[in-house]
Amino acid sequence: MAACVEPAAAARPAGLKRRRIAVSSAEPYEEISRLGEGTFGAVVKARHRGTGRIVAIKRVGEGQGGPAAVLREARFLEEASGSGANPFVVGFHGVVRAPATLDLRLVMECVGPSLHDLLRQRATGSPPLPEATVRAAMWQLLTAAKKMHNGRIVHRDIKPQNILVGDGHGVVKLCDFGLAMSTDERPPYEPAGTLWYMAPEMLLEKPDYDERVDIWSLGCVMAELIKNGRPLFQGFYDQGQLCAIFDVLGVPDDSTWPGFSSTTFATVMMPELDMQRDSHLREHFPETKLSKEGFEVLSGLLTCNPEKRLTAAAALKHPWFAKIGALKLPKELASPLSKKRRIHAVCVT
Repeated sequence: MAACVEPAAAARPAGLKRRRIAVSSAEPYEEISRLGEGTFGAVVKARHRGTGRIVAIKRVGEGQGGPAAVLREARFLEEASGSGANPFVVGFHGVVRAPATLDLRLVMECVGPSLHDLLRQRATGSPPLPEATVRAAMWQLLTAAKKMHNGRIVHRDIKPQNILVGDGHGVVKLCDFGLAMSTDERPPYEPAGTLWYMAPEMLLEKPDYDERVDIWSLGCVMAELIKNGRPLFQGFYDQGQLCAIFDVLGVPDDSTWPGFSSTTFATVMMPELDMQRDSHLREHFPETKLSKEGFEVLSGLLTCNPEKRLTAAAALKHPWFAKIGALKLPKELASPLSKKRRIHAVCVT
């Protein structure tokens, strides 16, 4: 018999519909294999003994918030997936309690490998993904973001490791809402996410960022798809990441990003650095790799000033998305997927 749990006020995401979360027993599930583990906890593949349904079950470590974190993520995932109305977000199947330890676990749709694994384990020397494939993947991800942002949910950790590939490599789905927030919550907001995919305003510690930090992250994902799995911006610590970004996109000024000259980075770091103001993004993505219309989308996603950055809705209206074919991500792998997938990028929480 399922119990109902009302999250504590501190764990309850502001702005989401107030509803009780049914908690049932994990006893009906049998573990099949381990899908991944890290500092967050672990994810296992499991089968429901009664129905035979295959699911993924996530356990959150005590150091990452324990039961409160599970309930918080459950609310965000349930809202973002829309009970299946958002097909490009992993499905939410409930919360269960482990009989032996009584800890709570999140039950989700079992999809497939991460986009990170798929790109990283392609055979060495593989040709770049066709632009049509990049376009179809980005259409799905931006569609997921549009619906999520309409619900005032910000993921804050979009990256290839948190994008799952399923349905014969024909669909991509956002997962891991452990760092999600609602813009109904009042600022200030703390920086959160994975360094290489964090937006400039977050790296500059702007306390009132919004859903456009996700758009920046999706721009980084798009660049990585085109570059066959190589991240575009690879810095160390906040200032180093900003330098990596500005080396490619050029340093903003008050004409392109009002107020930038008053930031700590501009007043303290920049005088010590030799940084150029011209963008070199097109040099990284020439027309042989990305069409004019595709580049307009990429540069619109990777705009430093969030006020000028494309929204998901605006990006989807761009002519580049006028013709969307079926997504056909490559299936060949250089080696079998590791049972334990580890994330090497720096995470900030």
